[in-house]
Amino acid sequence: MSTKIRLSLLLFFSVLLFSQCKKEPVKELPIIDYDVIADVFGDHIDVNNLDNYARQTVPNYIQKNNFNMDLSDAKAMLGRVLFYDKKLSIDSSVSCATCHQQQFAFSDTSLPSKGVKNGLTGRHSMRLVNVRYAAESKFFWDERAASLEQQTTQPIKDHAEMGFSGIDGRPEFNQLMSNLSNTKYYQELFKFVYGDVTITETRIQESLSHFIRSIQSFDSKYDIGRAMVNNNNQNFPNFTAQENMGKNLFNAPPVFDANSNRISGGLGCNGCHNAPEFDIDPNTGNNGIVGKLSGGGIDVTNTRAPTLRDLVNPSGVPNTAMMHTGVIKTLQASIGHYGTINIAPGNNRLDPRLRPNDIGQKLNLTAAEVNAVIAFLKTLSGTALYQDKKWSDPFVK
Repeated sequence: MSTKIRLSLLLFFSVLLFSQCKKEPVKELPIIDYDVIADVFGDHIDVNNLDNYARQTVPNYIQKNNFNMDLSDAKAMLGRVLFYDKKLSIDSSVSCATCHQQQFAFSDTSLPSKGVKNGLTGRHSMRLVNVRYAAESKFFWDERAASLEQQTTQPIKDHAEMGFSGIDGRPEFNQLMSNLSNTKYYQELFKFVYGDVTITETRIQESLSHFIRSIQSFDSKYDIGRAMVNNNNQNFPNFTAQENMGKNLFNAPPVFDANSNRISGGLGCNGCHNAPEFDIDPNTGNNGIVGKLSGGGIDVTNTRAPTLRDLVNPSGVPNTAMMHTGVIKTLQASIGHYGTINIAPGNNRLDPRLRPNDIGQKLNLTAAEVNAVIAFLKTLSGTALYQDKKWSDPFVK
């Protein structure tokens, strides 16, 4: 190789090495005023030692996950603050947590829930448990929100709920973003999470959705038993005979005669509330509970439902009334509703599984069967959901 070629190659590799070693411009990190955050939240929010939202334990038998991204501890932390902050309503009287309370599995015992200036929610507030671990990704009872992100800001914009509607002289959502932008602790929190103080609806939606998706419950008696067996159909060693009977009735489909009378089999609950997530089947139709439309007629559009997990609290008491209307108050009444389905005139959306032979099902339940299913449903409730501080009100001193 000639001296000229050697020098050319040496020069080429020197330039290449220099270009690779050349330092990229360092992005200047935002300066966070941690005292502002500490003054408002005390030790409830520690941005230097974030709560574990993203790496919680999920049992290996839980297969459904409608969120194809990783949760962010920082975004969930910000979402927690937004979730509990009454500044998100026009008169600072209610927050998301007003209608979704931790002590009731993030639902509300008021029917309907109270909004701003004596406003009322249109329907019963749904429990927010394991929303990530479900096949259904739409939200609200009538599925009008295509995603959790879309859902999070709709109550804020609702005229009766949180009031930023832009109707009848009330401020629009842009006013809320301006209010938050002028709030010192949000300036610091958004800088910490996003790197700048810009507050947008997308960022609010994202943070709230990360927090809500983090709310999970997998420490129930059912989970302990499920971990001891190979599949859901086996008897659980930690269950009583009655609880295993209820589980089997829940799982097994009913067998009907030509008049839709159950003659054998179970109750078929699993067809719409599939174990082990116990989430609602996205293809489920109306369940026979109908509401009234304001212009007359019946409302049969409500086909969404929360998971059956934590339907009751650890003491076995229902966290709230059931169905979108809150018309059913007890587990016994809920099972009884499905025991005899009466098809309301005009209900063309009743789920086909509840009307075999196009006749409303009659399960002909015995008292022993009802009590067994109730006993089983009570095994689906955990304890951490009600106690874990990372889901609690950060404004409480």
